[in-house]
Amino acid sequence: MSEEIRAEMVANVGKIVAGPGDTVAAGDTLVILESMKMEIPVLAGSEGTVEEMAVHEGDVVQEGDLIAVLALTS
Repeated sequence: MSEEIRAEMVANVGKIVAGPGDTVAAGDTLVILESMKMEIPVLAGSEGTVEEMAVHEGDVVQEGDLIAVLALTS
């Protein structure tokens, strides 16, 4: 089972915090987005392993764009 993490707004990808293969807990920061001079952390919704990181630092994401896929821990 997996969870898709998607952008909630138009923003620049400022920093990638977690990468493929990293184990994360619910609430851990995966990516930091930048919009209107604010930093917005994108958090893991569940415990699991980062299966795919679909963005790179400097990318611009639109609302609904895929940011990451987590393989959930059972």
